[in-house]
Amino acid sequence: MVFMCDFWRSLRACAALLIAAIIVSGCGNNAAPQARQAVVARVPVVRAAVGSVTPRSMLGGLIVPFQNVQITTTLVEPADAVYVQEGDHVRKGQVLALLDTGDLQGQLQSYLGTASANQATTTKTALQAGLTIAQNNNTIDSAKAALQQVQQTLATDTLNLSRDQQLLKSGYISQQSLDAQQTLVANDQQAVRTAQVNLQNAVAQVQANGTVDTGLQGATVAAARAAVETALGLANQTRVQIAKARIVSPIDGVVVNRNLNPGEYPGTRQIFTLQETDRVFAVLNGGAGEIVGVRTGSPVKIASADSATLQGTARVSAVLDQVAPGSTNFVIKAVLPNPDGNFHSGMVVTGVVARERTTGVRIPRTAFVDDSQSTVETIAAGKVKTLPVVMVAEDAKFAVVQGLRRGQRIIVNGQLGLTDGQPVQQASPRPQGSPQAVAER
Repeated sequence: MVFMCDFWRSLRACAALLIAAIIVSGCGNNAAPQARQAVVARVPVVRAAVGSVTPRSMLGGLIVPFQNVQITTTLVEPADAVYVQEGDHVRKGQVLALLDTGDLQGQLQSYLGTASANQATTTKTALQAGLTIAQNNNTIDSAKAALQQVQQTLATDTLNLSRDQQLLKSGYISQQSLDAQQTLVANDQQAVRTAQVNLQNAVAQVQANGTVDTGLQGATVAAARAAVETALGLANQTRVQIAKARIVSPIDGVVVNRNLNPGEYPGTRQIFTLQETDRVFAVLNGGAGEIVGVRTGSPVKIASADSATLQGTARVSAVLDQVAPGSTNFVIKAVLPNPDGNFHSGMVVTGVVARERTTGVRIPRTAFVDDSQSTVETIAAGKVKTLPVVMVAEDAKFAVVQGLRRGQRIIVNGQLGLTDGQPVQQASPRPQGSPQAVAER
């Protein structure tokens, strides 16, 4: 009897559950169409507006030394001492090695002795030239006096000849006396011509000799002075060679190669290699699209690929064209201060380079529908409409595009999976850059 009561009780409970399930199922079937008809997606929008972006390119590259100096010497002297080892930090002007200069010192003394002897010869030559010039001037004075004397004698004898001719006509003297006077006048005339020639020769000789700075005497003195200068020049050349025996560092840097030991002759080989490391080059590689707009002086954030904490700020020093003919690879060289020497040559680094600022119609980067950044979605008559665009430039948040008009309502999130023509309800449009628009993004 108890068994039958439990059976009927369980049967009624099952029937009640079945009826309730049918009722719930019926209500659900009636509500679903109503829900589908009532729900319309609400999407945030933003108005396309004129704005600017500063694109940045992330490029990979290597650290290279600012200078790589290879030191050789033209001297053939052996090394007396070498003061540095590989890895040593050196300063500009620091002595790296010293070559033997014994024979060069001997040559220097010889040249200085020759110069001193030539200087004495020059002094003697100048004095002799002055004496010769003075003597020649005295010769001119003597020749002038002799000419004047014979001219006076000729004048006297010519006057006596005239008198004798008158006396002969009067019969006071004989023809023989007149002939003797005529011979005397002829001799006087010849003496005058000889004196004139002597004077001309004396003047020509003085002109040819000149002074201690001109003419024959000047040339003799100049030759002696040139001999002095030649000897002094050889002495100075030897001094330069002696100075070159001190091999000094031309830069602040690090010794990366030493190829000279005491007693060795340097020959023509490279004896030291130094690298300037207080500043280095970050050599970054990129394609044409990554280097367009990069200007000399643009800042570059440099980070080591091996240590996230090793960072620095460089400045672009050069944008180099294609690395190899026909390639599309370009190189950016940026000068990176490295006073602590933390960046080493050969380190792999990344650089974030700021490019030229671009202005145009700007939208959020999140508005792009596809990975190629060629389409966005807008709302037209309450429905989704897909528009093609051309991306001109972008930064971390915004993109400047072509193909849109100012004021067009652009769906902020292009990854909602909306379809063209789908009914949507737009949220209140916000201008770009407003706190609400930033919050929606």
